[in-house]
Amino acid sequence: MRAKRLGELGIPAGVIAIIVMMVVPLPTALLDLLLATNITFALLVLLVSMFVKRPLDFAAFPSLLLIATLFRLALNISVTRLVLLHGYAGKVVQSFGHFVVGGSLIVGLVIFLIILIIQFVVITNGAGRVAEVGARFTLDAMPGKQMAIDADLNAGLIDEAEARRRRAEIAAEADFYGAMDGASKFVKGDAIAAIVITAVNLIGGLAIGVMQRHLPIGDAVNTYSLLSVGDGLVSQIPALLLSVSTGLIVTRGTSEANMGADVLRQISSQRQAIRIGGVAILVIALVPGLPKLPFLLLGGAALLLASRLKEPAKSAEPAPSVGPPPAPDSPEVLVEEMRVEPLELELAFDLVDLVDQSRGGELLERVRALRRKLAIELGMVIPPVRTRDNLDLPPGSYAIRVNGVEVARGEAPPGAMLAIGENLANLPGTATVEPVFGLPGKWVAPELRQQAEMLGATVVDRASVITTHLAEVVRDNAARLLSREDVKTLTELTRRTHPAVVEELTPGLLQLGDIQRVLQGLLEEHVPIRDLPRIFEGVSQRARVSQDPEGLIEAARATLGPAISAAYAQGNRLTVITVEPLAEQRLIERLRQGEHGSFLALEPDDAEYLVGEVRRLAERAEQLGNNPVLVCAAPLRPALRRLVRAANPRLPVLAYGELSPHLHLETVGTVSLARAHAA
Repeated sequence: MRAKRLGELGIPAGVIAIIVMMVVPLPTALLDLLLATNITFALLVLLVSMFVKRPLDFAAFPSLLLIATLFRLALNISVTRLVLLHGYAGKVVQSFGHFVVGGSLIVGLVIFLIILIIQFVVITNGAGRVAEVGARFTLDAMPGKQMAIDADLNAGLIDEAEARRRRAEIAAEADFYGAMDGASKFVKGDAIAAIVITAVNLIGGLAIGVMQRHLPIGDAVNTYSLLSVGDGLVSQIPALLLSVSTGLIVTRGTSEANMGADVLRQISSQRQAIRIGGVAILVIALVPGLPKLPFLLLGGAALLLASRLKEPAKSAEPAPSVGPPPAPDSPEVLVEEMRVEPLELELAFDLVDLVDQSRGGELLERVRALRRKLAIELGMVIPPVRTRDNLDLPPGSYAIRVNGVEVARGEAPPGAMLAIGENLANLPGTATVEPVFGLPGKWVAPELRQQAEMLGATVVDRASVITTHLAEVVRDNAARLLSREDVKTLTELTRRTHPAVVEELTPGLLQLGDIQRVLQGLLEEHVPIRDLPRIFEGVSQRARVSQDPEGLIEAARATLGPAISAAYAQGNRLTVITVEPLAEQRLIERLRQGEHGSFLALEPDDAEYLVGEVRRLAERAEQLGNNPVLVCAAPLRPALRRLVRAANPRLPVLAYGELSPHLHLETVGTVSLARAHAA
């Protein structure tokens, strides 16, 4: 309790005292004590940096570094004031200026500059770079580490308290390296300030000694310049210690022991390397002109050390199983072979080079990056993509499977690139159709890439074609890929940030299966589920009245309405196709409820005319460069979407309530019914 009280009051009081030091002159005796304190403090920080087992054990180091830098600058100001006013700044500065450098100004300046170069060019720059890279890598690794913690929690390997502790540790690690990245700039700035302060002291001391005190130049140099150099040395030695501490902290890896024990253990485990090094030193002793004794002593000591070291203990490996391997028809083997992967990418035998990193294959890396991109875009965890070869596929082709069912197939012939454009008739190659958007293209040789681009074509490599196709398949089948386990994970993650919303919804109002159907319904119409708290809020209000899946989905869409319509807007302009009021009223009268939701009970001619009219207006808008959406009344939206989906699968159908008030609506057509006027 007393130590806590001291920390709460002592550190703020110390910072205030540092500020006072910059303004109030200090007596020389007190200044000597503070200079000795500065050196002692820097040495203690260096030793603590060497003895910590991991960087987070010294998490206060960035703040401590700032305070130490401020303290050292305050001492510089106090010493400068005494040197310029009285020509004397205590015994510590005088000793460094006379005894340490032998009373020579040139020697003092050289030593001072060497210390600055070591600190500024070598240690500070390196530590700053390591801190910057460490902060970047730590932030990039945070999502993967958090997913690993969630996986361990869901598997029952850790409890909730341990999961919270690990997450807090990950966040603290990211904060620490980010703070160290900034703190290293203090050290670099301090080194620059030391050069400026010493130069000012030299010039100011000479000017005061010669002009005000009328001393000979030699006496002025002997008095003021040596004191200025002594001030620089007495401040830069602690600064160098803190710079080394910074480097030790940011380069320190997590270990079970301190740095000294780690270094001794790891070097002593390399007996053969020490023996070879001893022999090499003995060989160097034979070089003519070199002193023999030092090299003979060191080489012999290295060989003696190598002979005394024990061979490192080999890691205990589990004894090989002496039992027979499982039979091909055993339950374990059969279950493994029967398992259906959620997402698979099959490659023909001649496309294996795309996944061979030794041959420059980038497909696996791109697939991993694609998973992360789609997860952020859709708001769901994309299952791992199992990539394997399939000898049954035709040469140069690939297939994409979802839950064991082939949903897409494409071509990526070896040694070719896909040129997408319309003016490629004179370009040698194999004509094809781009698999995602159905655009005309040609597979051309890589050396024709520049020629194809000059013709206005877009040229992409095979890996880009496959990953783009895979991304579109995942978007179209996101609802099928969202499993019950995924919903549970997403719900638990939302519970941590919005516990009241989740506790109100489940299990009191809805079960996980009901939530899964709602999220699948949104994903089926390409609506991201990133904003789960708002989705749960909208679903909770509807669930008190009815648990009908269609109504729950529409309630979620109403909550996300502005975000849904903004996703289809071009700037602040949204191109819409509306339904004629009389036709809309007639369609509402034809609404019926079925087992899988509402539908329109229309005459075949009316249904065919309505679908054709929507398709015609949508194609006309697309030819003009627009991305149209079909807008109708909220009760009509689900049934109308089901009706037009077969002919226009990519045409979004929105309710009027989902339109953002900030968008400018541009109507490009109105849908009517052929029999509406005759009714």
